[in-house]
Amino acid sequence: MFCAIARGEAEASVVHADETVLAFMDLQPVTQGHLLVVPRFHAVGLEDLDTRTGARVWEVAHQLGRALRRSDLRCEGVNLFLADGEAAFQEVFHVHLHVFPRFKGDGFRLEAEWRVRERHELDAAATAVRRGLAQIGDKSVS
Repeated sequence: MFCAIARGEAEASVVHADETVLAFMDLQPVTQGHLLVVPRFHAVGLEDLDTRTGARVWEVAHQLGRALRRSDLRCEGVNLFLADGEAAFQEVFHVHLHVFPRFKGDGFRLEAEWRVRERHELDAAATAVRRGLAQIGDKSVS
């Protein structure tokens, strides 16, 4: 569906369009003003997205978040949310970054086991991520 929107073959309430990304209103908004930012070319998940396009997706989302705060919509805060893969609750398999206004009592929640972890657990996870960075050739983080 997002490819059809990007090609202009499906309806969308577009807020931003450039040669790299498109931003439009979500059909099933968490709150009024909920936007989606998508790359114009098809990318299923983050693995398929080049860093330049990914940076543009986030840059546009940042500007839209700022715009939401200045709009007439109810907005006491902003969430940016990207689901990458079915386990992360991705439902449309075309990369998309949600940008939505938040306010007290809006009903949106993320449930998890929020607890402080032991340092050895955090260190082990950090080591695993660094190994992943090495596999993709990223030496910028150490």
